[in-house]
Amino acid sequence: MIVTAESVWACVVRIRAAAPLVHNITNYVVMNTTANALLALGASPVMAHAEEEVRDMAALAGALVINLGTISGPWVRSAFLAAGAAREKGIPVVFDPVGAGATAYRTNTFRDLIREFPPAIIRGNASEILALATAASRTKGVDSTESSDRALDAARLLNGETGAAVCVSGETDYVIQGPRLIRVRNGHPMMPRVTGLGCTASALCGAFAAVEPDAAGATAAAMAVLGMAGETAAREAPGPGTLQYRIIDALYGIGETDIRELLKVEE
Repeated sequence: MIVTAESVWACVVRIRAAAPLVHNITNYVVMNTTANALLALGASPVMAHAEEEVRDMAALAGALVINLGTISGPWVRSAFLAAGAAREKGIPVVFDPVGAGATAYRTNTFRDLIREFPPAIIRGNASEILALATAASRTKGVDSTESSDRALDAARLLNGETGAAVCVSGETDYVIQGPRLIRVRNGHPMMPRVTGLGCTASALCGAFAAVEPDAAGATAAAMAVLGMAGETAAREAPGPGTLQYRIIDALYGIGETDIRELLKVEE
């Protein structure tokens, strides 16, 4: 998939037509925001974490999104179980390494998960991608202390190890898979002031991956759509609080003309 206004819009149309089930094993902080974003775009979210049902739920889904931001033993076990079921069914997995580098437990757990069950997509900020690939970076909580371009070599390393399309999010979002390097320049400076929009990006990657088999193209399209929604929302948002709910509205209302006018992608 070459990322153009036409191909991004085609993905949005397929999401709205198919309403793919996106199974999220995600953190307490972002559940409401990510579920509403998926619904607004046209996908069907489910937040299921219990060890007793995650294999069955993952097997029903069009994509699985794993985000262990509020990490705990039971959720880690559920993530491994769900990832195994997704692999058996050939379902794309999106992995968001929230806070990688903050603690050894978190970082090592994430590394073990992607080693055992390589995902289709890995999306994180620069510090998280650096920490996941090396021991050279530390995060500040779950926020990035690095610019996205600093993590490109780490992203290439992760892609080589896992085969995943790796997205380094930041002022410019970079998507790397094999020889491909896609730059997504959509977004607004206010967006980092809203908690969970990175996690929302990962959830949207799941929706796009459910309808588009090209992982790199699906990732770039998802990042661009959220960025365009942020730009649209910021026009009438005086601060982060209103920006958050206006992004949900913008995802619901985004159309072909918006994408043609706003898309900023280079490949």
